[in-house]
Amino acid sequence: MDAVPAAPVRPLPATVRGARTRAGLVAAARRVFERDGYLDAKLTDITKAAGCATGSFYTYFANKEEVFAAVLEQAQQDMMHPGMGRVNDSDDPYAVLEASNRAYLEAYRRNAQLMGLLEQVAQVDPEFRAFRARRADAFVRRNAAGIADLQERGIAAAAVDPMLASRALSGMVSRLAYATFVGQESDGDGGADFETLVATVTLLWANALQFQPPNN
Repeated sequence: MDAVPAAPVRPLPATVRGARTRAGLVAAARRVFERDGYLDAKLTDITKAAGCATGSFYTYFANKEEVFAAVLEQAQQDMMHPGMGRVNDSDDPYAVLEASNRAYLEAYRRNAQLMGLLEQVAQVDPEFRAFRARRADAFVRRNAAGIADLQERGIAAAAVDPMLASRALSGMVSRLAYATFVGQESDGDGGADFETLVATVTLLWANALQFQPPNN
């Protein structure tokens, strides 16, 4: 279940030119939001960065909330990696888990500024608070399905509730990613080496799910 934008967004343009203009506005909006923050971002700065007239903006978006929702949706698609996907018989489940965590953390690092802005805006805007909740739920459900698949294959402990385990473990990684890439202002990595970060969260996931050796 994918998260959806917090504000209603108009139908996508039917022409190639329209799609290109809208994409340019979304890309420009991201740059402006990341540079100025959500509250200080101005529509005139967005249209200037996109190289289009202010009037053209309203062909695609009604207001700043809509274009911010479109920017967040694009980031969401970037971050919705396969994650805890199906493990084939020939796969090492631990390696699949590590690759999943690496992909998520790399995507979070790419979108860290937006994740910080979403957290700030969600504190004061109920629509974006709902978006944040739907986003979290999408990750939890995806990972719960992956855990259930691992249980069917005898890799993860059968006694673990997939949904509860996913909520706990997904929340742990999400908050750690936020603290590492957003919450720390010193060097942008919260003092943790990226490889150590990947290895640590993978070990915690595997231990929590009581991974069995792949050849058992």
